[in-house]
Amino acid sequence: MPPAKKRPRAYDLSRTRTAVLAQFAHVRTAVRALTPGQLAGPSGLGEWTVQDLAAHVTTVLERTSRELELPEPSGGTPQLTLLEWPATAGRTDAIADDARAPAAERPRLDALYDEAAERFARLVDGVPGERLVTTRAGTMRLGDHLVTRTVELVVHTDDLHRATGLDVPYDRQALAACTRLLADALADKAPGGSVEVRVPPFAVVQCIGGPKHTRGTPPNVVETDPLTWLRLATGRTRWTEALDDALVGASGERADLAPLLPLTG
Repeated sequence: MPPAKKRPRAYDLSRTRTAVLAQFAHVRTAVRALTPGQLAGPSGLGEWTVQDLAAHVTTVLERTSRELELPEPSGGTPQLTLLEWPATAGRTDAIADDARAPAAERPRLDALYDEAAERFARLVDGVPGERLVTTRAGTMRLGDHLVTRTVELVVHTDDLHRATGLDVPYDRQALAACTRLLADALADKAPGGSVEVRVPPFAVVQCIGGPKHTRGTPPNVVETDPLTWLRLATGRTRWTEALDDALVGASGERADLAPLLPLTG
């Protein structure tokens, strides 16, 4: 009999909404500090420039706002669960959308960020988490969809940091939600209890079928930090590279996540 999958983690709608806006504000402040030379530089995501990446980040909120302005999809039952979402998301080109957002000059870029934040905050306020919204892969609950926004924002914050060297802050709640969702997606993809994956201070999950650990020190343990974890989960860093650079600790004969990564499509 295959290992049973655990019940999905619950996320507080209000805290998630606040985290999305907080992380977006951090990126907006960082983008305003970029020089024309930095904006014209490579983002590390295919052919995108940093300016392309900066413009794309505004669509993370805009897609939600656009859906909330439309009538709620019919059906009542979501087509896509939160743990299914990572497999439908893009990898290194863009987490949730293969299309490049139109690049904008500096004055327009500032306006895009202001408009996106204001519109999102206004439209999402007071909307119940059970409200359905349409995504590229199917309808989702708004509460679940907002958790996916933390993933996109945190991952693109890291992209911006690696491309420009700017130390962009991470909202703790946004980073926690992102880390937990990707860890839970791993456990959902490979259910079991033979390997314990630790991403302190936010997540601990057990995965991969085999002898289940119940007491004492687990025989198979993987441990890493949140940023390394999200880079592994989204394909920005390879498993072997992380091991070689001592960014991941892996002990035990089953502690090999290479066949399961990345988690995003």
